[in-house]
Amino acid sequence: MDSRHPPASIETRRLRVRGRVQGVGFRQGCVDAAAAFDVMGWVRNRLDGTVELLVQGPADGLDRMQRWLAGGVPAAQVDAIEVLPEDAPATRFTRFEPRPTA
Repeated sequence: MDSRHPPASIETRRLRVRGRVQGVGFRQGCVDAAAAFDVMGWVRNRLDGTVELLVQGPADGLDRMQRWLAGGVPAAQVDAIEVLPEDAPATRFTRFEPRPTA
């Protein structure tokens, strides 16, 4: 490890996206965006019509992902993005994946 460039600190955020975000390719878009922004975690539809994400990575990657959520899927209409309290999980995620509806 290069001590001149310490590793970026890892943050974890739980996000809930409200609007027309189901049935428009939103989850797959999140998977693709996460790869571009070096973000790990998961995304799932919720029975209440929202999409929930648990994202983990460097703060700048999470910020980019959060900005992307607002307009990254042309067929979606995002009304709000909530940042919910989240304790960091005991282990780090190693990928970003879609999960079943909850």
